Amino acid sequence: MIIYGKQVCLHALEHHSEKIRTVYVAKTAAKGKGILPNALFHKYHDNIKFLEEKWAQSMSKGGNHQGILVEMDDFEQSTLSEVKKNNFIVVLDGLTDVGNIGAIVRSAYALGAEAIIATGVKQLNFAAIARTSSGALLDMPFMIVPNILDTFNELGQLGFTVYGASMDGENVQDMTFNAKRVLVLGSEGKGLSKKVIAKVNHSISIEMQHAFDSLNVSAAAAILIHRMGYAIK
Repeated sequence: MIIYGKQVCLHALEHHSEKIRTVYVAKTAAKGKGILPNALFHKYHDNIKFLEEKWAQSMSKGGNHQGILVEMDDFEQSTLSEVKKNNFIVVLDGLTDVGNIGAIVRSAYALGAEAIIATGVKQLNFAAIARTSSGALLDMPFMIVPNILDTFNELGQLGFTVYGASMDGENVQDMTFNAKRVLVLGSEGKGLSKKVIAKVNHSISIEMQHAFDSLNVSAAAAILIHRMGYAIK
């Protein structure tokens, strides 16, 4: 896959060297300074190729590449066996916007969630999610599960408690959470799907200080993940 943008590319180069194939630097950017730190420039010297700006724009499909693109191995999804080893799992029910998903992955990684499962989708653009998560996707166990009901049943047998984000749920500030816990987030338009709601043990919400419909799903995710990361029984 090809990622672009300085922050995500530098993260990949610094922490995932075994997955790097080619580093592309736009010639216009190469005339400036600081595209690649000296240490990384020397480390990847044999893998660096310089591109005309038009080709850099083409490879990034018009996105803001900031002078650098990296071709690396395709993102490898985790297995359920790997995901089940963690205590705090986030489930994304029907989310498709890579901006929101990337922001959630970034918050999840920063705030202590340990794995993410996406359901209600057949495939996702992992290169875009890597970019919008500022590289956090590369360090976070992540998988797509077609049949989430079987997964919930399996997690339930392992002692996990499922908490679903809902406007009419209990105030997250008033709750403590089981050590083995799952946070389920629905899409902004539809919320949690009916089949997922049937598997939720507790509905949780964020109390608003002013009358307002709701928060963006990625903002709500950050608040809920932070609370669930510390308020453990």
